Amino acid sequence: MKKSLLVYGIAYFILLTVTLGMLYAYPKLELHLLLNSYHTRLQDIFFTYYSMLAEGPLYVLALLPLLWKQVKLTLFYALCELSGGAVLQLLKLLISMPRPHSAFENCPNMVLPVVEGINLHNSNSFPSGHASTFFVFCTCLAIYLAYRHQFSKVQNTHKSCILFDISLLLLLSLAALGAYSRVYLSQHFLSDVCMGSIIGFVTPCLIFYFGRNKILRIKPKEHRQDKRPLPHQNA
Repeated sequence: MKKSLLVYGIAYFILLTVTLGMLYAYPKLELHLLLNSYHTRLQDIFFTYYSMLAEGPLYVLALLPLLWKQVKLTLFYALCELSGGAVLQLLKLLISMPRPHSAFENCPNMVLPVVEGINLHNSNSFPSGHASTFFVFCTCLAIYLAYRHQFSKVQNTHKSCILFDISLLLLLSLAALGAYSRVYLSQHFLSDVCMGSIIGFVTPCLIFYFGRNKILRIKPKEHRQDKRPLPHQNA
């Protein structure tokens, strides 16, 4: 199981290291302007709607396994989202940080990049709830795929391993894109989405580690033995 998730984990820690390096190298406001240095109408539309996935559509997608009677998968996601959300809300209350809209008001020489039609919030910036939701969803799905992959009959083939690793990297990319959308829309700073991603990554890993025998317990299908007598036994 650990080996199956290795690609996802390594890729995330590389992304996290780069992000932390940027946070260390640049002041918060300057970094926000750097990350928002290029806007197009197409990007405005894309990130506006992509960010909305964390406001409802992802929860609907998490219910789809119920159609295939995969109740434990939906319960696993719900437990991770509720646990991560509780930690996130607690941090929001304890660390009341202004959002970019409020922070840039105190710097008249800097212009905040905004997207037309976006209602900007002013408070409770740290950490980002949308980033956490994106990472909880994608990390839960990555764990589930890795758990199923270890029981797959074709898991040792070179082609299946490559496709599996690509799917994990795609999930991480989708989560990271969702987190960046909050920065692009000037709803959060990079530090906010960074912490949100940590919550969204760590929570499913911890819950699965401590509850893997009860949550997502998948029994591999045993190969059925043919009980019919062999031809030479009938002779």
